[in-house]
Amino acid sequence: MDIKIPVTRSSMPDFEEYTEEIRSLWDTRWLTNSGEKHQLLESRLRDFLGVDNVALCVNGHLALECILEALELKGEVITTPFTFVSTTNALIRKGLTPVFCDIDPDNYTINPDLIEPLITEKTSAILGVHVYGNLCNDEKIEKIARKHGLKVIYDAAHAFGVTKNGRSAAAMGDASMFSFHATKVFHCIEGGAAIFRDSSLYTKLCHLKNFGMTSPEKLTYAGGNAKMNEFCAAMGLCNLRHLDRAIAARKRVYGRYTERLGILDGIKLCYVPEDTNSNYAYFPVVIDAEKFGCTRDELADRLAENGIGARKYFYPLTSTVGCLDGKNPNSTPVAQKISDNVLCLPIYEDLDEKSTDYICDTIISVSER
Repeated sequence: MDIKIPVTRSSMPDFEEYTEEIRSLWDTRWLTNSGEKHQLLESRLRDFLGVDNVALCVNGHLALECILEALELKGEVITTPFTFVSTTNALIRKGLTPVFCDIDPDNYTINPDLIEPLITEKTSAILGVHVYGNLCNDEKIEKIARKHGLKVIYDAAHAFGVTKNGRSAAAMGDASMFSFHATKVFHCIEGGAAIFRDSSLYTKLCHLKNFGMTSPEKLTYAGGNAKMNEFCAAMGLCNLRHLDRAIAARKRVYGRYTERLGILDGIKLCYVPEDTNSNYAYFPVVIDAEKFGCTRDELADRLAENGIGARKYFYPLTSTVGCLDGKNPNSTPVAQKISDNVLCLPIYEDLDEKSTDYICDTIISVSER
């Protein structure tokens, strides 16, 4: 099938802007190991996100692994299966046991009302996931965590630039991970960041992402290599300058989808709460096959036949695949229902209104059929 409209497309600065940003690297030859661009991007991100502590990493996954290790977590971590597999894999790779909690049926984040019954003497943390730019109920989660002496971590891969009542998603919990992968609203080609409340963790995180070396001749931790290089940091510096424009463009696409698809029977949209400034990272629709007239999978096939990419995201649940297959997949029925019926439509900065309308027309025609 010839996909003419992909589900996502990376934002890019002008070629000349990027080449000018990297020009100095030919003079310094400092290409990695916390160079000038790396240091500048950390500083700019602290200002943009309104936080004191940012540690850049080569990608979001390793940023999350570094956070888990730096906090010295043990035992069980309560989390959600409605996420990308990276979240769950990070826990398992760090010797932690994920305990899956069901999700809120409206914004698809972890349901805080279901967390407390899952806490045991082995629980050390709660790992929430901000989904599609929808933020977890951090007030309720924080209250539960304080009561039981637990750490709170957020997988904020979808939430860069999102604020709630003027407060950045980056300011929530003990630590958060951001992904700066090429498909994200803000990207560094590949990249990620650890955001954390305790300033003393910065040095430890820097050691963990540099093989655990605390000096050229001393190995204190069994760390890995998770350093961001200068070319990726330079791309981040460029894209950060244009982030407002990128989000505004996504908002226009989001609004057009909402206007045209919100009236259809059998399609549930995800609306932005009044207290939240969204980044419009994704446009998920949940299909009720009986009302809509076909299943999610059939709709995805029809879109593909018409050159439109769409993604079953998140599907399948991370609790049902790989090394976790069969471990309580039915204990999260809301997550299972959403996962079986959700489809993310194309949304990116340069998706024009004509293409957006073509996608809507295709969906409407399938519904009418």
